[in-house]
Amino acid sequence: MTEIDETNPPTLQKLLGESAIIKVLDFLTLNRRLDYSKADIARYSGIGWKTLFRVFPLLEKYELVKMTRRVGRAQLYRLNMDKPISKTLSQLALQIAYFDN
Repeated sequence: MTEIDETNPPTLQKLLGESAIIKVLDFLTLNRRLDYSKADIARYSGIGWKTLFRVFPLLEKYELVKMTRRVGRAQLYRLNMDKPISKTLSQLALQIAYFDN
């Protein structure tokens, strides 16, 4: 379990399972105020680099992620809270966390 998992336990995974896309969405919803490189998203989500590159186009297609800035050659991303689907996922994660308490 990573440090982030210990402070922010996965919530969407409890309801939707442990697929790669759910792991990424779980991480992004729980850490929606910060931005991360793709390498960090993969590491903190607990998935492999190649797996992230397989699922990332789907996140971009539905505009669930947005690039926020560049640091050197790295592009940083966060959950796109301007989109209703991202807001709904965040609300779902909060409801699951509330239900568990």
